[in-house]
Amino acid sequence: MKTASLNRRNLILGTSLLAASALTLSVFAGGASADPFPGNPAPAFTGLTATGESVSLSDFSGQTVILEWTNHDCPFVVKHYNHGSTIPDLQARAAEEGHVWLQIISSAPGTQGHVSADEAIELNVQRGASPAHVILDESGVIGRAYDARTTPHMFIIDGEGVIQYAGAIDDQPSANPDSLDGALNYVSQALDEMAAGLPVSINETRPYGCSVKYADAES
Repeated sequence: MKTASLNRRNLILGTSLLAASALTLSVFAGGASADPFPGNPAPAFTGLTATGESVSLSDFSGQTVILEWTNHDCPFVVKHYNHGSTIPDLQARAAEEGHVWLQIISSAPGTQGHVSADEAIELNVQRGASPAHVILDESGVIGRAYDARTTPHMFIIDGEGVIQYAGAIDDQPSANPDSLDGALNYVSQALDEMAAGLPVSINETRPYGCSVKYADAES
């Protein structure tokens, strides 16, 4: 009886590991080797959301997709959520215009910014945030495919799957809330230009913020 219970437990554990491996491998199945720079195809990926869904970049073919790497404890992220509503306002705009905003958390377990699915959802409720999905990237596979280095780190992908913008959210690399006044928001400007059928005039900038807390990264 004890042996049967143990075998059943091992079978369940093995199935879970296989599912996790399948999600990890799927990041590489659609061209994740592509360099994540403007003008290049966006690396394909599949990830699990805080609500338990499996979401792939290909699910949103034909739509503009905004990727936001985040860490709620990072003071640079706090500036844009708690002291100003920069990111919540952009998320609302994205939804209104039919774009897809994917918030990605690549903090590994035990590191700053790591949250459970329920905590991720509650955080966004508290902050008035409205991403289309929150992807929990504990393994860091999606983050590494995009070379996501900081929180925040932003990417805009057009309906053809091409990266149109990569980098910082604005031109003020500071955690001081006062820096929001008069800041040039690169994401907003890029969306404006894309909507007008214009090329993105500033399509790549150096991201700023806290380092993404990957499993094997130094703190």
